[in-house]
Amino acid sequence: MNARRRLVEVFSAGCPACQEAIDLVNRLRCESCEVVVLDMNEPGVSERARSLGVRSVPAIVIDGTLATCCAGRGPDESVLRSAGIGHVL
Repeated sequence: MNARRRLVEVFSAGCPACQEAIDLVNRLRCESCEVVVLDMNEPGVSERARSLGVRSVPAIVIDGTLATCCAGRGPDESVLRSAGIGHVL
């Protein structure tokens, strides 16, 4: 029997969108998957998330790699500035 496990970490803030992501991962999981839900409100979790490249939640990390569906999201200063934030009207 193969004892390898796939670690799936779901970073959540407890919102409805996060719960949908948790439900999706739980629905897709197999016997090789170890699913861990991490609450961004808990001490240290945001530091771990940041180290993995998480910029917004929900986010899913598989074996230490941020899933491509969750990468590149989150506030971007250049996009916000180009939309007018920081410029007096």
